[in-house]
Formats: sequence, structure tokens, C-alpha cells
Amino acid sequence: MIALLQRVTEAKVVVDNEIAGEIKQGLLVFIGVEKNDADEYVSRLVDKVLSYRIFPDTEDKMNLSVQDINAGVLLVPQFTLAADTQKGCRPSFSSAAIPEEGERLFNQFVKQTRVKHNNVATGIFGADMKVSLLNDGPVTFWLQVNK
Repeated sequence: MIALLQRVTEAKVVVDNEIAGEIKQGLLVFIGVEKNDADEYVSRLVDKVLSYRIFPDTEDKMNLSVQDINAGVLLVPQFTLAADTQKGCRPSFSSAAIPEEGERLFNQFVKQTRVKHNNVATGIFGADMKVSLLNDGPVTFWLQVNK
């Protein structure tokens, strides 16, 4: 299971000209689900995302988490994170979970994040989403949990 974190000053997801999810300062988190990802990966990745220290403290060091500063979390499903890009010039999605399993695990990720954090917005699984953001830094990290 993959999470691509971007520290943002603002971010939103628009679907069919309607805002599906929006945050001010916080984390935009793209979630990718791979074949063989298991339920226990969800809780491990949620904990890692919420506790990852990428916000500046009073000495301007990355020492605070999104929970420490009570900022927003915008969760966006993105199956392309599971692409195999090792061969040729066209990505293969054979390592991505089937849509039903990807949606189930994404929804589980959202549910668990909402239990542990009070400011959570989401994109819509399977929708054509327009994502806009103002990356702060830029600060971007790739987190992966497996086995």
C-alpha cells in the first residue's frame, strides 16, 4: 500500500465542477493499493501518515506531524501509484489491486483516518478528479507499507 504525501498550504478535489474535498494547511495524500495488500497494511500506513513529522517546529525543523498542528488531511485514491514503470515507455497496471479491492481498502483507510484525526476530506474513488494544490516547500514523501 502506497501513500504519496505532499505538505500543502491548500488543496482541493473537484468532480463534475463540484468540490468533493478541500483543506487548508495540511497533507494531500494520494493512496495507491497494490495486489496482495492486506487489511493490516491500512492501519500501519494510517499511523505512519498521521505521525510523519514534516511540518516545521519553532526552530524551522521538520519535527511536527499533521496531528501535532491539527491540520487537514485530503485523501485521494490514485491507482497509478501502483504502476510498474520498469519496462518501455508505457506503464503497466498489473501490480494494482482490482478496482473493488482498491476501493474497499481506500474506504477502510478513510474510515481509520477519520477515527484518529478530526479534519479529513476525500476525493471520490473511480471518478475523474481535478486536484489542485499549493505545495508547501515543496515537501513530498513516498511511504509504502507491505509484508
